Amino acid sequence: MPETAVTTTDILAELTHTLRAVNAEEMEALAAEIAAAQTIFVCGAGRTGLMMRAFAMRLMHMGLRVFVVGESVTPGLASGDLLIVGSGSGQTKSLVAMAAKAQSLGASIAAITIDRQSAIGQMASCVVAIPAQAKDSNTASIQPMGSLFEQALLLMLDAIILQLMDRNSLTADEMYGRHANLE
Repeated sequence: MPETAVTTTDILAELTHTLRAVNAEEMEALAAEIAAAQTIFVCGAGRTGLMMRAFAMRLMHMGLRVFVVGESVTPGLASGDLLIVGSGSGQTKSLVAMAAKAQSLGASIAAITIDRQSAIGQMASCVVAIPAQAKDSNTASIQPMGSLFEQALLLMLDAIILQLMDRNSLTADEMYGRHANLE
């Protein structure tokens, strides 16, 4: 066992540093894209995909029309819709293909990624860059693989929800009325 193990305080410090470096204007632009979209589709792979699913749930709690790509109840995407892609590398082949298809259908694409110059970043009209370690990168992080990106992604997306709530004068109590009740 190492002499000094990483603590939650260390992780919090790393997250704080990373989130402070996210551009607030990019976040506001994403909130505006979401507010303008007829229908919102979200996608991501692996743990990043789980963070995107959590975001979709909160958008649904707000009363927005939102779907997770790949679910059996997800309808077709069309012009006027928004595809939000979460991808640390911005190069995941299945997500690149989804973004290209969305682009060909006339939908808007938003990317949340480490690399704004990635394939998905270049297709997107809106990019939020999170300066974190990619899972296959040599960039320093005290956490393994893509953990820093995934954690920062969830917190940044929760901040977007708060921006949208404020924009729509929506309270948590109003959102709770849309919470699952068959549990």
